[in-house]
Amino acid sequence: MESLDLSPADVWSRLLERARLELPDQTFRTWLEPTEALEIAGDTLVVGAPDRFAAEWNEAKHATLLAGFAPVALGHPIKVAFRVNAERQTRPQMDFFVAAKPEDSAPVKAQQRARSAPLNERYTFRNFVVGKSNELAAAAANAIAEAPGKIYNPFFIYGDTGLGKTHLMQAVGHAIFQRDPSTRITLVGTEQFTNDLITSIQRRTTVDFRRQYRETDLLLVDDIQFLKGKETTQEEFFHTFNTLYEAGRQIILTSDRPPSELTGVEARLVSRFQWGMVADIGHPDFEHRIAILQQKAEQDDLESTIPDDVIRFVAEHVRSNVRELEGSIIKLLAYASLRHKPVTVDVAREALRDKLRASEAAGVVEEQQAGLTVNAIQQAVAREWGITVDGLRSKTRTKTLTVPRQIAMYLTRDLMGLQLVEIGSAFGGRDHSTVIHSLEKVNEMLERDPTAANRIGRLRGMLASLRI
Repeated sequence: MESLDLSPADVWSRLLERARLELPDQTFRTWLEPTEALEIAGDTLVVGAPDRFAAEWNEAKHATLLAGFAPVALGHPIKVAFRVNAERQTRPQMDFFVAAKPEDSAPVKAQQRARSAPLNERYTFRNFVVGKSNELAAAAANAIAEAPGKIYNPFFIYGDTGLGKTHLMQAVGHAIFQRDPSTRITLVGTEQFTNDLITSIQRRTTVDFRRQYRETDLLLVDDIQFLKGKETTQEEFFHTFNTLYEAGRQIILTSDRPPSELTGVEARLVSRFQWGMVADIGHPDFEHRIAILQQKAEQDDLESTIPDDVIRFVAEHVRSNVRELEGSIIKLLAYASLRHKPVTVDVAREALRDKLRASEAAGVVEEQQAGLTVNAIQQAVAREWGITVDGLRSKTRTKTLTVPRQIAMYLTRDLMGLQLVEIGSAFGGRDHSTVIHSLEKVNEMLERDPTAANRIGRLRGMLASLRI
C-alpha cells in the first residue's frame, strides 16, 4: 500500500486507528488522543505531546508499538518519536493562567462546548455497513439525526461487544454536529460519568458537574449497564436524564443487554430507558460480514491488496463480531508483510489458524447437534477446502470450487443415499447429469490420487460419526 503522498496527520491517523484496536480505551484516550503529528523527518514521524511527561511516557510505552503498525497501515516501515509541542515549550508558564484574547479563544471555546470528548472521525454513517442484524437500529439513528429530540428519545441501543453500537451512536453525533456546529455534544462512558461525579463531590464542584451534563444538547452515554449498584450515580443520572428529556434534548445510550435485563439499576431509570426506541444490533450474517470487510478494504485503500476470495474466506471463518473481523484483516496483512508473501487464502489460513480452530470447533458442535445432514456435509467440506458453503451452492465453475463441490456431492450420495435430483437441488439446482459427472470424477480421484483419497476418507469418517 502506497503512502508517499500522505501528510504527517494522515500517517498518524492511520497508526492511531491500529492502536485503538490494540490498546485499552482509557489508555488510548489519556495518552494518544491529545497528541498531534508535527512532521516527517527522514524515516521518522515526529508527534507532538502536550507536556514533557506525556512525551517521555509515549516514547517509552508506545513508540515501538506504533512503529510496528507501519508496514500494514502505510505499506513501509517508519519510526515514531514524541516531543513536546513547540508552542508549549516557548510559552511562559504564567501564560497558562492568563486568559486568551477574546477573538482567539472564541472558536476554541465553541468547540469545547460542543464536545466534551472527541468523536471518532471514522464512526460516521458513511462507514457504517447496514445489514439484517442492524437495519432497525440504523434506520432509527438516521431518523434521530434528522430531528434530534423529536422522535425516539431516548434511543437505547443494545448488543454484544464489537457489533457497532458505539459507531452508530457517534454517527448520530457527527451528523447533528455537521448540520449545526454550535450543537453541544457530550460523549461519555458510564464509568467516566461516575468518576466525574466523585471528583465534583470531593472538590465541591457539583454545580459545575451538573451544568456540564445538563446543559448539553446531545448526551451520548456508552455502557449504561455499569450503573449497576451505584446508587449515588443513578440518582444523579436520573435527574440529568429528566432535565434533558424535559428540555427536548436527545439522549442516546448503549448497553450489552436490553433495559429489562439491567439488574441492579433502579426501576424508574429502566422505565425511562424504554420511553423512546429500544433497538438491538445482532451478529452479522455471512453476506453482511463480506460487506463489512469490503468496506474496510475500501476505507483503507486495500482493494488491490486483499483479493475477493480471501475476504470470503475470512467472512466464513470469523463470525463473532465486527471488531474481530477487522482485527483478523490487520493480523493477516501483518503476517503477509513480515513474510513477504502476497495475501492469499493459504496465507490467510496460516495467519488465522487460531481463529480457524475456534470456528471449526463451533462448526463440529453444530453438526453434532444437527446430526448428519446435507448442510453438515457442505459445512465440513467447505472448512476442509477453505471455501464457503455459498460457494459450493453457487454456479461458479472455478477449480477451487468445482473439486470440493464434486466431493461434497459424492459424500452426500455415499453417506445419505439421496436421489440424484435431490443432490442437484441441494447444490444450487444442478441437473442429475451434472451430479453423475461429479460422482465419476471423484471415483477417478480416489483411484489415482492417494493424497486426495486419504483426505476424503478422513472427512468421510468424521461425517459418518454424525449419523443418529
